Amino acid sequence: MSLPQPERIPVLVGVGQINDRPARNAEGLNARELMIAALQEAERDAGGGWLAQCDRLALVTQWSFRQLNPVAKEVAEAIGARPATLYESGMPKGDSPMRLLNEAANAIGAGEARIAAIAGGEALRTAAALAREGKGPSNPFAKSEDGGEQPLNSDSPRPERPFAHRYGLVMPADVYPLYENAGRAAYGQTLAEGQAESGTLWSKMSQVAADNEQAWLRESLTHEEIIRPSASNRRMAFPYTKFLVANAAVNQGAAMIVTSLAEARRRNIPEKRIIHIGLGAAAHEADDYLKRDSYAASAGMKVTLERVPALNGLAAKDLDHVELYSCFPCVPKMARRVLGFDEERPITVFGGLTFGGAPIGNYMSHAAASMTDLLRREGGTGLLFANGGYATHNHAIVLSAEPLLAASFPQNFDFQAEADALRGEIPELNEDYAGPAVIETYTVLYDRSGAVEHGIIVARTNDGRRTLAIVPANDETMIAFLTEGNHEPVGTGGTIIAGGADGLQRWVMA
Repeated sequence: MSLPQPERIPVLVGVGQINDRPARNAEGLNARELMIAALQEAERDAGGGWLAQCDRLALVTQWSFRQLNPVAKEVAEAIGARPATLYESGMPKGDSPMRLLNEAANAIGAGEARIAAIAGGEALRTAAALAREGKGPSNPFAKSEDGGEQPLNSDSPRPERPFAHRYGLVMPADVYPLYENAGRAAYGQTLAEGQAESGTLWSKMSQVAADNEQAWLRESLTHEEIIRPSASNRRMAFPYTKFLVANAAVNQGAAMIVTSLAEARRRNIPEKRIIHIGLGAAAHEADDYLKRDSYAASAGMKVTLERVPALNGLAAKDLDHVELYSCFPCVPKMARRVLGFDEERPITVFGGLTFGGAPIGNYMSHAAASMTDLLRREGGTGLLFANGGYATHNHAIVLSAEPLLAASFPQNFDFQAEADALRGEIPELNEDYAGPAVIETYTVLYDRSGAVEHGIIVARTNDGRRTLAIVPANDETMIAFLTEGNHEPVGTGGTIIAGGADGLQRWVMA
């Protein structure tokens, strides 16, 4: 198979990352300024002279300084560009950077652009400090100011489900444990085995972050330090501790410059610094996390991860480096099982969303930049897998130090129909139920002191419908059953009692 003409081969020539750590958090850069700084760093990495001639600029929508949106025009002016195509991603989802990179590659491959730039930045640390001083919008952290949770706001990328919210399923840290507990049961693991897998994966990520000067937290932790609750590692939502969730309290920006192989050569970019962009794939689940066929697997993730290596003429075992999105352990656990990776294989080149940093929708721009640096040093191929929403949006792409014979652009990266055909039946939701039921999955929420707030049961009724029930904190027997690991709660039966004065259905153990 012959390669396309060099004018239609998309490549990465510049990447930039910024960690903004001012002496006073309130004096840090804002999100727009982080984007500009990251783009300027990417231009320096590419040798200069690119941004003013950029004809396509795409930004990951920023969340931390929402009052500044839209920011694209100001960013373009700051870098001296007048791009024919100028836009923002719409919502700051975790898959946004990979979609923008795939779209840039398509534009190069179609001859619609010569130089494309992609950037994102989030300054939640600065925004939270300004809010505390009364100098900005309301606090961007709904539950904390220490980065323990993802931000909550009416603009945040999550479905508005009053039924789920009434039971406490509001934040990402509340919802992702549903996948963790369902997955552990489906994998046949005990609680101790599931936690050990999480600790091993996250400990290895902390080691990568410790060696990466671009990472936010550069401390190598043992798997015990990560999974064991402590004063610095409080319980969040069972079975996750703070060190097992994304750390959004960062000021970070990252950017990429994409051009054609021909243009890179005309500008005398050394071949070893040119990184080839491979084909990508995307498929998604329903936005409503109560309308999923399973909490132990994702058809969209499976199709995305199986398609991308094959599209690029590779097998999963041929990939030299990988970045598996790591907002919470359940996501890379599902992903590595699709790819056939054991838990000893490293799953990040940047450091993960706990240690590398979680700048809302822009994490994968940092991962792509670190992957580019690694491929320049060591060669080979790298897989970038992104996930957004609530295990909802999947987009993966391959980067390579060498040309990929199978890659030809533009391409259709939408594999939604294939995922939809693979997906199982989605149960009907019953918001008003009383009677016998079986636990499908569950979690327990904790306050900042580590005390139990309440448990949440996702249950299946006798006729196969799905509903929710609460376990009050004072039901110590049921809370212990859910959390102590002596028996597997998933699949056990009980009774749902009709809603009381608060309108919440309650779970009674069989």
